[in-house]
Amino acid sequence: MKKNLTVHIAFVYLYIVAAALSLVPVSFVSKPCRLGYMALCSFTPISTVILLAMAGLHVFLQKKVDAKTA
Repeated sequence: MKKNLTVHIAFVYLYIVAAALSLVPVSFVSKPCRLGYMALCSFTPISTVILLAMAGLHVFLQKKVDAKTA
């Protein structure tokens, strides 16, 4: 049985893509990130961890919703 894409899972995909994009090195930024290279996001290690934590939160919330409906 195929489940529909829920809002929580859509946010999980969005946060994972945003976390991956925050690690991308680019040359047009004004200052290096905390890891020492010119990344798309100057708060790279911190923002990546926050985005992945938000994805984990949405996975947790989706599991909670699934448990209530089952």
